[in-house]
Amino acid sequence: MRLVVDLNKCQGYAQCAFLAPDVFAMHGEESLVYNPHAPEEQRERLARAVAACPVQAITADGLDGSGSGPEAGPAREASDAR
Repeated sequence: MRLVVDLNKCQGYAQCAFLAPDVFAMHGEESLVYNPHAPEEQRERLARAVAACPVQAITADGLDGSGSGPEAGPAREASDAR
């Protein structure tokens, strides 16, 4: 599973760090650090963290169980377009 946080959107609300502390952490008051290759066992916590982000700055490839990596993204987009 691969995570991407748009750090330009992130406002430091820290909901992700509260819900998935093994993946996200605040460095200081406004700077977020995270593991872009989150472990599979964190799937449920990551789903909650992605949903809880007030500014929708977090995306997670493979969160829906369809796999991870670039090959999963286009297939999922094509199926969503139908």
